[in-house]
Amino acid sequence: MNGLNKGIGKVEVAVKWDPSPSGQAPTDLDLVAATYLAAEPSGNPDYVVHFDSRSPDGTITLNRDSKTGQGFGWDEVMTVELSRLDSRYARVVVGVAIQQRAGRKTFVNVHNSALRVREGYTVLAEDDFGGVLNSTAATVAEFVRDDSGEWSFRPGVHGYEEDPASFARVMGSLSES
Repeated sequence: MNGLNKGIGKVEVAVKWDPSPSGQAPTDLDLVAATYLAAEPSGNPDYVVHFDSRSPDGTITLNRDSKTGQGFGWDEVMTVELSRLDSRYARVVVGVAIQQRAGRKTFVNVHNSALRVREGYTVLAEDDFGGVLNSTAATVAEFVRDDSGEWSFRPGVHGYEEDPASFARVMGSLSES
């Protein structure tokens, strides 16, 4: 680390939404994180963290997982400890995928959605998916390690037309919409 700039150390990515209206299939958003090696920062992810999983070294953890959006506060919460991530990793991309079990759903079908990315009490980004309403998945945060080893945050919500499994494979490439 150089000077007083420590870079980003530990972030929390959180998503919330309202339950589907009565009589409609539940809406299930899933946070997904993909790690990329320095040797291949835009290729295939080295590993992916999603529901029912965590990173092999414990640096990326899904703390809360909702299948319906019911409850108070943030429905899905993921912690990414960048400062503990092995030096062979140069990039982490976090996204949100809509489960497609009950037919095609896009963000326009998700009621009162919100996204927050923060480090400690500092909010780095907030969004409502309004720019990707016709997408089934979206990347929501990108973290990149520079040559000095410091992590920086690249904000932006970029939509994809992928099912959750396909999205996990392509989310590190350029977005489609």
